[in-house]
Amino acid sequence: PGCATFPAVAPGSGTPTGTVTFTGPGGLNTTVPLDAGGTACVTTSSLTSGTVTAVYNGDGCFSSSTGTAPVTVNPAASTTTVSVTPNPSVCGQSVTVCATVTAVAPGSGTPTGTVTFTGAGLNTTVTLDAGGTACLTTSSLTNGTVTAVYNGNGCFSASTGTAPVTVNQAASTTTASVTPNPSVCGQSVTVCATVTAVAPGSGTPTGTVTFTGPGGLNTTVPLNAGGTACVTTSSLSSGTVTAAYNGDGCFKPSNGTTGVTVNNAQTTTALTITPNPVICGRPVTFCATVTTVAPGSGTPTGTVTFTGPGGFLQTVALNASGTACVTTTAGASGTVTAVYNGGTCHSPSAMAANLTVNPAPTTLTAAPAQIRLRTNGTFVIPSMSATLKVTSSAAPLPGQLVTFRANTTLGPIVLGTALTNASGVATLAPPMLTVPSTVITATSYTASFAGTSCYAASSVTAPLTLVLFPLLP
Repeated sequence: PGCATFPAVAPGSGTPTGTVTFTGPGGLNTTVPLDAGGTACVTTSSLTSGTVTAVYNGDGCFSSSTGTAPVTVNPAASTTTVSVTPNPSVCGQSVTVCATVTAVAPGSGTPTGTVTFTGAGLNTTVTLDAGGTACLTTSSLTNGTVTAVYNGNGCFSASTGTAPVTVNQAASTTTASVTPNPSVCGQSVTVCATVTAVAPGSGTPTGTVTFTGPGGLNTTVPLNAGGTACVTTSSLSSGTVTAAYNGDGCFKPSNGTTGVTVNNAQTTTALTITPNPVICGRPVTFCATVTTVAPGSGTPTGTVTFTGPGGFLQTVALNASGTACVTTTAGASGTVTAVYNGGTCHSPSAMAANLTVNPAPTTLTAAPAQIRLRTNGTFVIPSMSATLKVTSSAAPLPGQLVTFRANTTLGPIVLGTALTNASGVATLAPPMLTVPSTVITATSYTASFAGTSCYAASSVTAPLTLVLFPLLP
């Protein structure tokens, strides 16, 4: 309360009456009547430091007068309380942090001004509302302590409040995908995992994802800014891919799985025959090269089965380059087929090609022979033979039929046939071959080989001489 007393000034006497007007800091401007004792008082809680002026307005007996008094008004103490809702929370959850500032008696009224929130990821200044409360909402709070500093004003001193904050890891969910799916063996496939926060958590998880799965997949990849991790592989096989998110400071680990179907890749088989055409009896090589058809990749493994004329049948393993070869002796023309029998990763395929086998040239050689006269008057040839060989190698050709003919003036006369022995020699038998008298006009004989599917025909003519003396027994 502020009071003003106005006594009479001698030689006047008595108690003045009327009113007093009070003015001063804090908006004081009030007129109050004097009481019976000549005193007027006013009560206020809005005074500020400065000078209060009391003006007596006079009455019919007393003139007006003025009095002043200095006033000191110190800031009132304040107290700040902090609340966090909800608490505990999870990472990324929306949380409201509030500070309420109140006056400490004998101060009164509602403090005004601002509160600065710091700690647990905060650094923000908020204005107090009409009720003395300042609040902010955030989803980036971390574990720690929130400090709210009331910054004071002209009437209230600063104060500080704190509150502990617990922010637990938020749950996460991981989804896995494989593109393309299904695929084929050796095809380039992209495996991805996307990790998201589970409400009430929010935000994008960070950290790494470990991919495991069939075909030896075992790779750890960091998440990108969108919460996705991907790996590309061409070694996947059928089964289940697992994407394990390894968690971070804000999000718990989680797993995602997806089924994968990897079908066998298609193949093509190319067949070569070297040489082709080939001479009968000479070596010929069949080679098959198996390749993978895109989008598949890799080198096929397994075996190739070769079939060919003459009942040829042989199975050969592919080498590291995907090629299988077999060498055999050329016997007859026909179709050669190479069948790739497939593998764990590749489908079968086949190819056929024509083999041309030409007869091998042959050579016949023969020595001169004689026609002799026996004592009994008959004509005989004591010895006649021819040798059959393969021209290119000079190898004897056994088991082949050679025909001998005498070249007479009346025309050729067949003398006989004989099979070649192991040395390729065909000899007319028995010894002392009896021949008709018409043979004596021949001056030569011809040995001929008619040929086979594998060997070409050949012939040779050698001298045939009539020797009459001495007579043979």
